[in-house]
Amino acid sequence: MNAPRDVSHDEAVVAMLKADPDFANEYLAAALEEAELPGGQVALLAALRHIAEAQGMSAVAARAGIPRESLYRALSPKGNPTIKTFLAVVRGAGLHLDVSRESAVA
Repeated sequence: MNAPRDVSHDEAVVAMLKADPDFANEYLAAALEEAELPGGQVALLAALRHIAEAQGMSAVAARAGIPRESLYRALSPKGNPTIKTFLAVVRGAGLHLDVSRESAVA
């Protein structure tokens, strides 16, 4: 009898994104909201990586118009994608960014 395998946080998030593709929008929006907090940029990159993994890295890379290897490199934990690459991946994942005015701007 095999013991149940522990599932990592990353694997659990990817599974949630596969089960509910609409969750990707909420997940990326939350990561964008927190991008300025300590560790937020790393979390934003991880969120985009999870979304791409859930949809298939090759498929997202093809829709983004970038080589798959470049996508893996850009979204790796040590990746530092350009804004052009970031936006291409967002579009390749079938999402878009929405900007709104902060209500508490002094």
